[in-house]
Amino acid sequence: MVNLEIINENALSMNELKEKLDSIKKRDGTLTPRGIKTYDYIARFMKKDMKKIREKLVQLSIGRLKDKHINKIVDILPNDIDELKSILSGENLTLKQEDLTKIIETIKND
Repeated sequence: MVNLEIINENALSMNELKEKLDSIKKRDGTLTPRGIKTYDYIARFMKKDMKKIREKLVQLSIGRLKDKHINKIVDILPNDIDELKSILSGENLTLKQEDLTKIIETIKND
């Protein structure tokens, strides 16, 4: 078995993962079967290009909101505060009501 060394670990949104898979496909000519399934899943569920929404969420500068939380929000695009709370319920994260409102407004305005 091959020993792999993890150099760094980053959370990726579906949009970022699609870009990585595109570059691998361009480099290698084809994807592995797992890569193909992942690419098909992303193509089916990714709603639109989310770079702008992600950038706007980062610009909100909500202190406890980390990249992995932003990626979850961007991937799912909740419609209201209750959906946003359910997305973040599995995380050790509590946000003020005004921060939740800012996030939802940012999503809806784009």
